[in-house]
Formats: sequence, C-alpha cells, structure tokens
Amino acid sequence: MSYTAAVITCSDRATAGVYEDRSGPVVRTGLAEAGFDAPDPVLVPDHPEQIKRAITDALASGARVIVTTGGTGVSPTDVTVEVTRELIAYELPGLMEEVRRVGAQKQPRALLSRGIAGILALPGQERAVVINAPGSKGGASDTISVVAPLLQHIVDQLDGKDHPAPGGHTSPTA
Repeated sequence: MSYTAAVITCSDRATAGVYEDRSGPVVRTGLAEAGFDAPDPVLVPDHPEQIKRAITDALASGARVIVTTGGTGVSPTDVTVEVTRELIAYELPGLMEEVRRVGAQKQPRALLSRGIAGILALPGQERAVVINAPGSKGGASDTISVVAPLLQHIVDQLDGKDHPAPGGHTSPTA
C-alpha cells in the first residue's frame, strides 16, 4: 500500500525567492524512493501560524508522513520545532538523535539542529508522523537516510498493524 507524504520547506528566503529550495526536493525524492506518494514541497515563511497551517493542511489532505525542512537551528527565526511541538501527541526522540549522530560525523554543526519527530493525533484526522529536517541539503539527506527505512513501519503501527514476526513477515493481529 502506498501512503501519501508531504514536504514543507520553512524558509523566509526560499519563499521570497532569494535562493532555491534545495532541501525540500531532497526529502521528496527520498520519500518517493521509499514508496511514498510525495508531491512537490510546499514553501512557507518562518512564521508560526503559516507553518502550523501547512502541517495541519497536509494532515487534513491525507498525508501520513510530514517532513518539514528548515527552522531547526538557533536563529531567532527558527520556529519550526516549537510549532511542531505544539501539534504532536508524543515525540519519537530516537529518530532525531540518530539523525544528529549521523550528521555530526560529517559536519559538527549538525549537533545544533533542534529538530524533533513525533506523532500527530489531531481530532478527526488519521494519525501521522511529523519529522523536522534541517534546511541544508546535507541535513535533509541525513534525515531521510535515517528515517526512510522506518516510515512504512511507523505508519503501519499507527494503523494498528502487528509488529513483523521473525524473518520480517507481519503476523496477523489477534
């Protein structure tokens, strides 16, 4: 089964056309390679209400995986993490811990990313996973390389499917 994903690039400069969004397409390609239907990234400025609206719109449109890029650093305009934290029911800290570990092996500044991952469980909507990737091409690539192999399993678990049995086969739910 193919699930829908959404990519949201949070950047004042990319939205204003100061530079091209390079991280969103990296994430979109990685999601497509992982078997997700991923339309072109949505660009929004670093504005809390617009980021929140983009995430909730993606969820309302059926996205089961939502990846944001940008707004995870320490700049005063980096607000994506705070917006995401307000929306999630609970965090999946191990995902972003591993993203930072992998990234730091190549670029020590990866440790400055404050990105989080968690489960969206808004009333009247299917549950979904949301992940904050850094706005750099390398950070986005590191994020998708870590999370892509886990996304199908996460969505399956959100839908109540059983854990895979030894050998990788899913056992029937009791």
